[in-house]
Amino acid sequence: MIKKFLIAIVVVFVAIQVMDYVLHSLILGHIYQQNASIWRPNMMNLMWAMHLSTFIVTVCFVYIYYKLIQNKSAFRGVWYGIVYGIAAGMGMGYSTYCMFPIPYVLAVSWFFGSVIIYTIAGLITALIIKE
Repeated sequence: MIKKFLIAIVVVFVAIQVMDYVLHSLILGHIYQQNASIWRPNMMNLMWAMHLSTFIVTVCFVYIYYKLIQNKSAFRGVWYGIVYGIAAGMGMGYSTYCMFPIPYVLAVSWFFGSVIIYTIAGLITALIIKE
């Protein structure tokens, strides 16, 4: 089962990286460019930290499913991903909106993007880590 756990970490991390690229570069890239004044000028120099934090979140995400979810199934993986995505999306989207001058469309996009990304991540995790 540990082998499945490690495989799930790698596959889910890659999937999240791809989905993050689609969301933040392809879908929201023009909004980021329109609001360049609120972002760090050296943000690309810190992408290593973003990748590292995504990896740590992925390990935690997969670990919670691996250790705490009973009767593992695709259905439970999807529901786990939805709940996790709502929690992550509230923090990323709406909490950030309350503290920083981001456009509301970003808050909404980050919220729903998190729900979608973690729903898919939950399904992937469940398909890999089966009982």
